[in-house]
Amino acid sequence: MSDATGRALTLLSLLQSHRHWPASELAERMGVTVRTVRRDVERLRGLGYRVDSVPGVYGGYRLEASAALPPLLLTDEEAVTIALGLRMAATGRLRRGAESALSALAKLEQVLPQRLRRQVKALAPDHGGKGGDLSSKVLTDLALACRDRERVRLTYRPPKGRNESRRVEPYALVPDGTDWYLVCWDLDRADWRTFRADRLTAMESLRVRFNPRPLTPERIDDLIAVTRTWGPSTETATAVVDLPFNAFKAAFGEWAHGAAPDGPNRTRWPVGGASARDIAYGLSWIPAGTAYRVELAESDRAELRVLLRGMLEALERPPGDGRPATRRASAD
Repeated sequence: MSDATGRALTLLSLLQSHRHWPASELAERMGVTVRTVRRDVERLRGLGYRVDSVPGVYGGYRLEASAALPPLLLTDEEAVTIALGLRMAATGRLRRGAESALSALAKLEQVLPQRLRRQVKALAPDHGGKGGDLSSKVLTDLALACRDRERVRLTYRPPKGRNESRRVEPYALVPDGTDWYLVCWDLDRADWRTFRADRLTAMESLRVRFNPRPLTPERIDDLIAVTRTWGPSTETATAVVDLPFNAFKAAFGEWAHGAAPDGPNRTRWPVGGASARDIAYGLSWIPAGTAYRVELAESDRAELRVLLRGMLEALERPPGDGRPATRRASAD
């Protein structure tokens, strides 16, 4: 293998592993001059790869889809078949391998010609999750944005209400069951946000790189858990907690979602669920010894009294007490 061929393969590998490369950084990685990088780019173009150049101080190169399938040693039919299988895995029709499938799909669709993309879409149209249509194009574009640390503009459809536009720094795409969640930094709200991918209807790359903020795997898990459990509730309550807002957020972390200050020394925290039992569970997370009051409809308040009275009586019974438990009426 000649030096020129070896450099071209190295350059191709770099272009496939990152969406945008400054010419100077490519030259440094390859140990050559910027002029040599320019010649190697032209060599790849001659082989059928579409390498776009961006002029200016922050310019460089990026690999784009070509008019014809680049030499990946795949026929058109093989490329379509692989893309179909990857879409099925990435959007939840296969039980395992969703993350690996999405990564491979993002790499393939980055260079897949438009005519083959149309075939894939016709044979395996985007299908609905439990909340809407999961767009594999949006999913793969987000995977590339997460990988390349590029800011994007999202169009988001809330459970209730009109579409919203958000500018975010995408951090991670996380599968949970058959759903995908985007964890990102919301630039307009200056805080972490999590969006369900099937509620994202469009994505526009802003082509602006960012340095990722620190985020632990444990906090990602909390963000996903809050998003999964937070939503419209049949029963709602508000706990007015004797903690300043900042102290409340520090104690509850991501679970402080929806909380708001109520004066300098108190915090209002909405608690909801499908029944009064769910409200009782939510209230149980308030730290022991912290005073609070609950604003709740009288019917739910009565149900909670019955529930808690039964629990207290059970706790007072001595071990080994053979008396049958008293069955109480329930509002379930």
